[in-house]
Amino acid sequence: MLINGQTQVIAHIGFPTHTFKSPMIYNPYFEAAGVNALVVPFSSQAPVYPDFLRSVFTCENVIGALVTMPHKVTTIGLVDRLTPTALVAGSCNAVRRGTDGKLEGDMFDGEGFVRGVRRKGFAPEGKSALVVGSGGVGSAIAASLAAAGVARLALFDLNNASADALAGRLREHYPALTVETGSNDPAGFDLVVNATPMGMNANDPMPMDVERIAPETFVGEVVLQSETTAFLAAAKARGCKVQVGTDMLFEQIPVYLEYFGLPSTTAEHLREVAQIRY
Repeated sequence: MLINGQTQVIAHIGFPTHTFKSPMIYNPYFEAAGVNALVVPFSSQAPVYPDFLRSVFTCENVIGALVTMPHKVTTIGLVDRLTPTALVAGSCNAVRRGTDGKLEGDMFDGEGFVRGVRRKGFAPEGKSALVVGSGGVGSAIAASLAAAGVARLALFDLNNASADALAGRLREHYPALTVETGSNDPAGFDLVVNATPMGMNANDPMPMDVERIAPETFVGEVVLQSETTAFLAAAKARGCKVQVGTDMLFEQIPVYLEYFGLPSTTAEHLREVAQIRY
């Protein structure tokens, strides 16, 4: 890959960075397509993140930022403009500099997740879903599932206030949607999603009681530590169809590329050129 004085940089910001997979997808694509751009991981902890985000955009060759855990919710209060999707989700994972120099934020995690499950034959319309985890990624998935037409949406988070706040935003924007909080029991749902960090480290507990998941339930994961996490392995053992964490990445990257003003492509082509390592 040619890196020179004209290289455009996308900052991939989060902590910790050892689970990052996006550079292994974007950068091989840029090289194959002859795009003079680069995704660079930046390990930034919460206390310094607000100052870091603002400072990184003082660099003229930084065209955008991919924001991941634990900063997606914090970013909402650090940008000048937000899309309706980001407002409902209460989180933001994409930041760019607007034509007027102001920082603009959007959220693509949910769209990537929903595109992925649709490709695998799961139609969200009229279905029931449980999303465990109401942080940045969980809020985004819940918002996109609501937009996609689920009829019943249950939310659970160890921080009850986070789940309740998300439920309030969903009820405001989707008054016909049945929204529940307070339980991570997966029994009776058409779709269940682990949107927590559980699975990033060995010996993490399960995000829900897998024995309560019906074999016909579709199971989704957001953790990128391994392709098949312990949670997904247990769900597959019960006969469930599953979506791995990286599928959400592949499906949302074409939208990201358009957002940052770069040549876009398809999720299929990205899979062909990606060099993901676990």
